[in-house]
Amino acid sequence: MTDSNIREKVRKRYAEAATAVDPSCDDSSCCSADAFNTADSGDFGTWMYDASELTSVPDGAALAALGCGNPTAVAELVPGETVLDLGSGAGIDVLLSAKRVGPEGFVYGIDMTDEMLTLARDHQEQAGATNVEFRKGIIEDIPLDDTTVDVVISNCVINLSSDKPRVLAEMFRVLNPGGRIGISDVVADDELSEAEKLERGSWVGCIAGALSFNEYRQGLEEVGFIDISIDPTHTVAEGMHSAIVKAHKP
Repeated sequence: MTDSNIREKVRKRYAEAATAVDPSCDDSSCCSADAFNTADSGDFGTWMYDASELTSVPDGAALAALGCGNPTAVAELVPGETVLDLGSGAGIDVLLSAKRVGPEGFVYGIDMTDEMLTLARDHQEQAGATNVEFRKGIIEDIPLDDTTVDVVISNCVINLSSDKPRVLAEMFRVLNPGGRIGISDVVADDELSEAEKLERGSWVGCIAGALSFNEYRQGLEEVGFIDISIDPTHTVAEGMHSAIVKAHKP
């Protein structure tokens, strides 16, 4: 598939998931959990979050959590920081980050899907979050100026991009010197071929497009990141793992 075909397939699938939520509802019965089965494994969703975190955000934002980890925890956010969430979806990680950085901090959410942006802004209003802004954009061309944020987070989204070197370079560009990334993503064993990854799941299901451990590390190093760590947390398919990816900008 071409880059544009991949992006459109991803956009369409997540748009369909977003439209399954009634943002005005404060009860999870208003949503269909089946609509959020966008990944090829059951090891995706809200089970990586503490129960107290889930109760602190609107039900729709929690149910529509489609990631493979909890980047707001692994990024070790502190009050006053400026945070960027790539592929912010229905807004769960943005809203949780906003609580962690407090009123002195700020959180940007970037998403390319209009339906998800509408949902996220509704959830922002429900949560009363004033230190948040959702912007439309693609993660290969982040709509922020250079050296704008202290931390970049993302939850199972970079694997969906067809131009991952550009995404990694964009993360480096928008980070302040000394800034860091704290990402949850799907990573493949180094020995898996592209064909073997495709056998394990689709691109839009967060499997076929995943980088290997070596590819991820090399890509981060090539754009200038240091102090890189990639630690698997659980297996989502044979030879495919949810992993915590951390690195710093000098």
